[in-house]
Amino acid sequence: MRKAVIAAALLTLAAPAYAENICLDTREIVSNTSRDGKTMVFKMRDGRVLVNHLHGSCPDLKFQGLAWQLHSGDTRVCENEQSFQVLQSMQTCTLGRFDMPDRQASK
Repeated sequence: MRKAVIAAALLTLAAPAYAENICLDTREIVSNTSRDGKTMVFKMRDGRVLVNHLHGSCPDLKFQGLAWQLHSGDTRVCENEQSFQVLQSMQTCTLGRFDMPDRQASK
């Protein structure tokens, strides 16, 4: 019984490290660009620069803007969850993992 309690406690402590998704408030995004259709660079009001590794390829993003697909009243976009449509072509793309200075330092 004691081993089960210790194992459960260790799993509880380890779970948040894997469950954390980085989310951005769209009102804080100054710009977003993509040069290759595979990554997107976000510049934030507070000076941070984040790189997102998109799920799959989104080639039309290199040439056109995007529209977020948000639920009513929501202003957050989260890695591995949020999708958007490229203007004009209507290609649908999904955010992948964000690279941030904090994450790179902890690797």
